[in-house]
Amino acid sequence: MFDIEKLKFDEKGLIPAIVTDADTGKVLTLAYMNKESLQISMEKGLTCFFSRSRQELWLKGETSGNYQHIVSITADCDYDALNVVVRKDGPACHTGTDSCFTNAVFEGQEPEGFSMESLYALLKGRKENLPEGSYTTYLFQKGMDKILKKVGEECTEVIIGACKNDRAEAVYEIADLAYHVMVLMVEMGISVDDIRNELASRHVIDHKVKQEKMV
Repeated sequence: MFDIEKLKFDEKGLIPAIVTDADTGKVLTLAYMNKESLQISMEKGLTCFFSRSRQELWLKGETSGNYQHIVSITADCDYDALNVVVRKDGPACHTGTDSCFTNAVFEGQEPEGFSMESLYALLKGRKENLPEGSYTTYLFQKGMDKILKKVGEECTEVIIGACKNDRAEAVYEIADLAYHVMVLMVEMGISVDDIRNELASRHVIDHKVKQEKMV
């Protein structure tokens, strides 16, 4: 059992806690813990912080339902900062965004690597801003019927590509289908996390079924 006394809390008895998503590695928020909130976090397996503005403990998700389930807590080399890896039930930020870090300050020349989350954020931005000349804007303006029609068409294209046993064509059509499905997700307010959590729950069920069959 780790000795909390090894940690270096500041003069106010606090230590910064960088919260990151276990599945994506994304930084979700920067909060602070004192000894009591850290102990509660470890006992409950849920993040508990100390609010510097309210001067009180707060269990993340207690009022919003957006709990953060702790996977691990790691101290840095100087023992004066923590990295808390979590799986979350909902948005990490009180504004409703996936992460508290959403305001770009500077971007270097190297582009950000592709991810389903970055594509989802791009599509969501298209829906909110509806830039002219964008195909995605066209889909959102046409609405659900058009989006569903395109999803259906792309499903058919995937089947045709697979029936030809043409790997390159299948990859191309699956990518088209994935894009249109994500447009549908944005239209319906379904997040990447919603799908990930559903798949994770099925994985657990499938694992249990396999165990029963083996018995």
